Amino acid sequence: MLDKTPFYPEGGGQIGDTGILIIDGDVIRVLDTRKENDLIIHVVDRLPDHPDGQVFGEVDEIKRRLTENNHSATHLLHAALRQVLGDHVQQKGSLVRPDYLRFDVSHYQKITDAELEQVEKIVNQKIRANISLAENRSIPIEEAKKAGAMMLFGEKYGDSVRMITFDAGFSRELCGGCHVKATGQLGYFKITSESGIAAGVRRIEAITADEAEKYIHAREEELAAIRSFFKNNQNVVRNVADLQEENKALHKEIEKLRTIQASALKDQLLAGKKDMAGVPVISARLQDMDVKNARTLASNLLAGMGDGVVLFGIEDGGKPTLCLSISESLTKARGWNAGNIVRELAKEINGGGGGQPFYATAGGSKPEGLDRAIDKLNEHLK
Repeated sequence: MLDKTPFYPEGGGQIGDTGILIIDGDVIRVLDTRKENDLIIHVVDRLPDHPDGQVFGEVDEIKRRLTENNHSATHLLHAALRQVLGDHVQQKGSLVRPDYLRFDVSHYQKITDAELEQVEKIVNQKIRANISLAENRSIPIEEAKKAGAMMLFGEKYGDSVRMITFDAGFSRELCGGCHVKATGQLGYFKITSESGIAAGVRRIEAITADEAEKYIHAREEELAAIRSFFKNNQNVVRNVADLQEENKALHKEIEKLRTIQASALKDQLLAGKKDMAGVPVISARLQDMDVKNARTLASNLLAGMGDGVVLFGIEDGGKPTLCLSISESLTKARGWNAGNIVRELAKEINGGGGGQPFYATAGGSKPEGLDRAIDKLNEHLK
């Protein structure tokens, strides 16, 4: 049977009803319903063959009930936010869908986790109280004002309005949409995100009912998966914190080992230096060394050689990098520029880079080109 209370937005962004219209046996899918100029507009997939025929309508009840849940939740959320944050909180926008709700409010700073927790607590208390909907249709707007109904700033209202109340001392707003008959239908309310979208405007996204249940189950499964990695899993937070500390310590140890490795290479590389264009040059292919340690190694080599040039072709984790160091005195005397040279060499590794005249780096995607890049250094030292 056709429900004669279509879901349309008033002062917010609600999703319209969907369903079917059967006109003389012809089934027409209703994709959306909208209110324009006090008329309910049905958006359909096609026009009926016999528009003047007898019409039977059927609303997608599941979608409507889920949307009602989230719509009523925005009212409870609005009231709870004002209770926790203050009366300056005003609705600045909303979107109500079957699977989630989005609610924008005026507030001058980030809503803290503690405040969000308190808001959630209040809303869920109202849900458990199973407060019945009190609906006043077509009442004079002055009567609604005297009753303390919330009105959106800038919204235009007629002489007669519809007032929705969930506990006269908690939530009373003017609204044109569909709502639950009692708050218990929401089941559970969960805030999933809070963010800033403009100066003085915060956005909250939340879920209820089926989606909230799915959310809790997903988090339980995630926690169970994390617990499975630990033999003693009574305090998972402590376990993860210990693991992070251990990870930091191992990274420091790796850095120490890399530093030792770089130091051990110094004598070996100095012994293999060559003469190019009348200056000592060291060029080498290195494995599993980061750029920071490579630069330190190059500085130590230049200190040991005096004036000179050092070029490293590094492959770390399958990624190629070129590091070129030139003594500052040579950049002035010969006009060499490490940034310009490394940019040309980087073509061999399908990359690019640059830097200062005395030090530059380049990254790429073709590690097999490192040897060719190193061999081409002589062409640029003239």
